[in-house]
Amino acid sequence: MKRFFVLAIVLILAVSLIAGALFLIIIAPAPFSMRVIPENTMDSIAGQRCVFLVTVADEGQGSGGGEAVDITATAPGAAVTVEPQAITPGQVAEITVIPDKASTGETLIVNIKGERDGLTQTEMSTIVVWVGEDTLEPYATDVRDRFIPWLAANYSELGITTETEWTGTVVRPRILVVTHYLFFSENWEMGVSWHVTIPPHDWTRIYLRHRATEVSPSYAFEISSLDAQEDPHAIDPKDAFAESVWR
Repeated sequence: MKRFFVLAIVLILAVSLIAGALFLIIIAPAPFSMRVIPENTMDSIAGQRCVFLVTVADEGQGSGGGEAVDITATAPGAAVTVEPQAITPGQVAEITVIPDKASTGETLIVNIKGERDGLTQTEMSTIVVWVGEDTLEPYATDVRDRFIPWLAANYSELGITTETEWTGTVVRPRILVVTHYLFFSENWEMGVSWHVTIPPHDWTRIYLRHRATEVSPSYAFEISSLDAQEDPHAIDPKDAFAESVWR
């Protein structure tokens, strides 16, 4: 009888422990991690669109796993937008920080927070605002437009045509030998670069990153010489110096 009583107590304790563990798994919020790109300090000038990419990932079981994480950001001395303001694992949010003129010569602190079911993750990034102005947009636009009719004819699945609307911004303002510029359409980030030299070494390259789902470029193309009026051709993103996005 005593042995039976001991076994019953052990069984009750085991069931209680299992029930408690199941309760924690089902009721406790699922933990998550947050990644911000780039991780290093970004150089900029006043008026530049500094675009950070944010992704999240589930890191355990619990309630809310796989559901959206709310993303917010602040940066004193700059205008800040977050789009979209909530993402699930596999999606990408863009935080756009535009330093104002009064921030020239300063280092801006960007605070980024992800929140879900009472759990939070925070990251801090920095932007150094240098003296300068964007004088590159007209030329960068011309270079971009050398690729677009060819893309429309040869990569129609991308949905890029001469009617596609783009918003441009200078990027890496202190690099001169190879000059960079970014354009954003509704669906794509396009990085444009060109070699500042004489023919036949006057190449130009672009990369494409799908904004809602990618943190790295999935396409890249090159015109080997602008002066020679050559047609674009596809290249590996690594060969376009675009293993990651330019920032």
